[in-house]
Parts: sequence; C-alpha cells; structure tokens
Amino acid sequence: MCGGGPVTTDSRAGGTAQQSALRPHAEDAFADELRALAAADDRPRPERWRLSPWAVSMYLLGGELPAGGPGGGTVITPKYVGPRRLVEVAVSTLATDRALLLLGVPGTAKTWVSEHLAAAVSGDSTLLVQGTAGTAEEAVRYGWNYAQLLAEGPSRAALVPSPVMRAMAEGRTARVEELTRIPADVQDSLITVLSEKTLPIPELGEEIQAVRGFNLIATANDRDRGVNELSSALRRRFNTVVLPLPETAEAEVDIVARRVDQLGRSLDLPASADGAAEIRRVVTVFRELRDGVTADGRTRIKSPSGTLSTAEAISVVTGGMALAAHFGDGVLRAGDVAAGVLGAVVRDPSSDRVVWQEYLEAVVRERDGWKDFYRACREVSA
Repeated sequence: MCGGGPVTTDSRAGGTAQQSALRPHAEDAFADELRALAAADDRPRPERWRLSPWAVSMYLLGGELPAGGPGGGTVITPKYVGPRRLVEVAVSTLATDRALLLLGVPGTAKTWVSEHLAAAVSGDSTLLVQGTAGTAEEAVRYGWNYAQLLAEGPSRAALVPSPVMRAMAEGRTARVEELTRIPADVQDSLITVLSEKTLPIPELGEEIQAVRGFNLIATANDRDRGVNELSSALRRRFNTVVLPLPETAEAEVDIVARRVDQLGRSLDLPASADGAAEIRRVVTVFRELRDGVTADGRTRIKSPSGTLSTAEAISVVTGGMALAAHFGDGVLRAGDVAAGVLGAVVRDPSSDRVVWQEYLEAVVRERDGWKDFYRACREVSA
C-alpha cells in the first residue's frame, strides 16, 4: 500500500468494512454475528427484513446458535442487558405499521438499542436524524440543492432526500435521536409520514409512498419533558417502550464491564487484570448517589443534580483504563477513576460538591476495604 495513511471503504458501497473507524457502525462491528444469524435463521421474516423477529431479539439479547447447523456454535454477544420482554415488544412493534419510541432517562442505552435494532432489521443503521434545537424540517422531510434549483427549477434531480425519505423509498428503518429536542413544528412533520405512510412533495406535485419494510425508531429522554413536548397526535403514532436503569448492581456491573472491554479493544488499551474491583466501586457509588440510600439500606444520603447513568460509569472506567495504561502500570486502581467519578458527580459546584463531601465522609470513609478509594477521592476533591 502506498500513501500516507490507511485506505478504508464503506461496506454499504460494496467494499470491505471500515477497519480504522474509531467507532464502526453496528452492522460493521458485528457483521460476523449478523451473517451467522442470517444463515441459521429459518423463521418467517417481514418483507425486506434481514432477519426474523426472533433472530433480531437474539442478536440484541445474546445467545449461542445450535451446533451442527449453519452458523452452528456461534456465540451472539448481548447488546442489551435488560428485560427480555421489552426487547420482544420493541421488535414486534417494528414488524407492524406502528413506529417505535424508546423512552428513558439518560444512559439507559436508548441510542445503542436503536442502532442495533436498525442494523439487525435493515442492515443499515445510518439513516439517522439527530435531534437538536436547530433541527430544521428539511432534515426530516427533504431539502434542495439550491445551485441546481436556481439553474433548473424544482426537479427530482435538485431534491435532496432526508434519511426518513430514503428509508421510505428503500423499505428500511429510519432513526430519529432526541425527538423531544426537535422544535414542535418540525416534530409534527412526521405525523403524515407515520399515519399515511406518505411524504408529499408539493413543489413537484408528487409524493413518496413508503414501501414495505419501512419503519421509524425514535428516542427521547424523559427528563426533557417540557423542552418540546410531543403533541398528542404524534405520540399516538408511536408505540412507547420505556428502557429502565439496570435493576440490580450485578446487572449494571456486567453492562459496564462488557462495554468497557469493547471500548478498550477498539482503542487498543491493554486489558486490566484487576479492573473488576474498580468497576464495582464506581457502579456502587453511582447507584447509591442515584438512589439516595446506601446499598445496605441503612443510611440515607443526598443525591446530586447529575444523572449518574450507566453510560457515565462506562466513560469513567474507560478514562481510568487510559490513565492506567499510559501513566501507570496498566492496573486499574482507585486513583485512576477518582477524578472521573468527581467530574460525573459534581456538575453544579455550589450544591453537588457538598453532597459529594458528605458522601465521602459518611459512607466511603467508613466502608471496609475502601481506604484507597477514599484517599484518592480526597486528593482530587481538595
């Protein structure tokens, strides 16, 4: 190979998967699992689905394909650790004409689940509208190539389709992230798409009709209620699935450990032999401050203003692994995660710092086996 850097090709354009992408799309990162599932999947599939609903659920929840058949013995890694029934309801919703709304507090894997659902159903998770306060109607419907529009007037050639329009025309799954952050009038442009399964183009006197296989997954943060509340007309077009926080500490530790391992490998960070102990401590701190009570139920404590989500725990531990790898001996210790924990807890310096100091002195200081964590946290909190 010649040149100054690696050459990568988009797999959806017919080349190889992107090998140097910092975060490959789900359909690229887990291509082997998707191929094995497709080979072994002999159940009925909705039109234009890559997998049957049963296989999509297995892809999300994990399992092992039976030995002796196509893809036999392939281990499917869990993408979501949570109630099976929620995944089954989400998948079955996509097999109907109802759109899916994934709702939950920050850090409950809404975006992660949305991406993997689209990858398993359509083989393409990139038909994405990212919701912000500045999202315009063109991002949901269509826009124009203005140079061509001025030169030739309105035409199909001058039209720039949105991800939603492309999904309708191709029978794929579109995704809308942070739906409640999109202005209300832009949100409502989805009503005709979801109810009539058409997208009018009045400038051309035409419309795009959705073909079989089209559906839409939206995510919303239930702490954003009141930002741009969904209209009742739009909400009726969705089947809502609420993704909860992990029910137990063990489940949350498992989630954090799995994601940290995946991220560590993608970043070429060496595995830490003793990382499990620090992961458990980070999860314990986050759960106790989130719940307002210690794990044994004996001590009531104040909760900070932040969410202290599972996603933030993953970020704290990953940052600690980078510290241990590049500025330590590669073993994850309390000093590697202390600064990350402080940054996650103390979002409002005036109030959260008091909450954190009280928790350190009343809980962490008195806990057996936590002296090193207490000292490390005191050092970064000083």
